Amino acid sequence: MKLGDPGAAGTEWQLAYTGLSDTELAALQQFFLATEGSLNGFTFLDPAANLLAWSEVLNDSAWSADPQLTLQGSVADPVGGTNGWQLSNAGAAAQSLTQTLNAPAGYLYCFSLYVRAAQAGAITLGVGTNQAARAVGTAWTRIAAVGSGAVNGASIALGIEVPAGSAIDVFGPQAEAQGTASLYQTSTTGGVYENARFRDDVLSFTTQAANRNSATVNIFYASHL
Repeated sequence: MKLGDPGAAGTEWQLAYTGLSDTELAALQQFFLATEGSLNGFTFLDPAANLLAWSEVLNDSAWSADPQLTLQGSVADPVGGTNGWQLSNAGAAAQSLTQTLNAPAGYLYCFSLYVRAAQAGAITLGVGTNQAARAVGTAWTRIAAVGSGAVNGASIALGIEVPAGSAIDVFGPQAEAQGTASLYQTSTTGGVYENARFRDDVLSFTTQAANRNSATVNIFYASHL
């Protein structure tokens, strides 16, 4: 009898870079040499994924809620489902729901989500060291904030701060390593892959013209390595 081994599953990405300047190509080559090809692992952020884990299960252990913040699920969401959540703060001070990514804090991150409330108000989005107040209306609206953390930090926190005495409906929190929000994607494990590796031990590139290069990079991740 043969059985599958979920722990042996792997994920692979093929990244095709075009129009690289000589400086950008040199940076890629330097990083490739630093990892010694496929020998050493690094943290890889999936450019096409929601970096947050469990974006529609806000009571999962991936999220951290302050003591006075109550989370209620099965709220009608803006895409026709019931995957929204109501965050209610019965305390006398602001309360937060956050998730910390084990990812380079010095990158620029965009944190976005849909919000609404029975009465118009405001909440604060936190992205690393940046705190941004955003208005909340009575209809679903997507809001976003960008920020980063310590330049050499190994993790960054993103979250929602709900004012005292407020109840806010939220849906679809998403984190991306870029300056603007893209189309929302639901997530489970999230798009941060620690100990990813280059698949190959040779980095090939092509020079099309002066200061114009292309390269294809293969990256793989296996949870058992």
